[in-house]
Amino acid sequence: MSSQETKQDQRKGAEIFNGVSVCKQKAHEILSTMNLPKGLLPLDTMTEIGFNKSTGYLWIKMKNKVQHKFKTIGKNVSYDSEVTAFVENRRMRSLTGIKSKELLIWVTISEIFVDDQDTTKITFAGPSGLSRSFHVSAFEE
Repeated sequence: MSSQETKQDQRKGAEIFNGVSVCKQKAHEILSTMNLPKGLLPLDTMTEIGFNKSTGYLWIKMKNKVQHKFKTIGKNVSYDSEVTAFVENRRMRSLTGIKSKELLIWVTISEIFVDDQDTTKITFAGPSGLSRSFHVSAFEE
């Protein structure tokens, strides 16, 4: 099965919203419901957001690729024109479309989670197993 077929299967039965203000509101609702910081997805150019509550599959489409600097921690993050993830309580897994700049290279982010033992920390992990933790407040609006 191709990844395109998998995406289509995950999107069946999902709620889909369009328009910048509606998408931003829905993104905040989803992140709040899943106990994730609302500023985690600073995407002011969203054109579509979809969420399948039964599987946790989330996708966000934007007009184009976006770069954002989280000033509190001094990190640049790149969001592709489409970001996908499976969202669950305090966790986004199987992420696609997000990279963080570390020194001179862009590193793919495949998982984001809030620590169960210390809910003031949020960790960003890559597919290679490398991870980095920050204070959750750096990602609040």
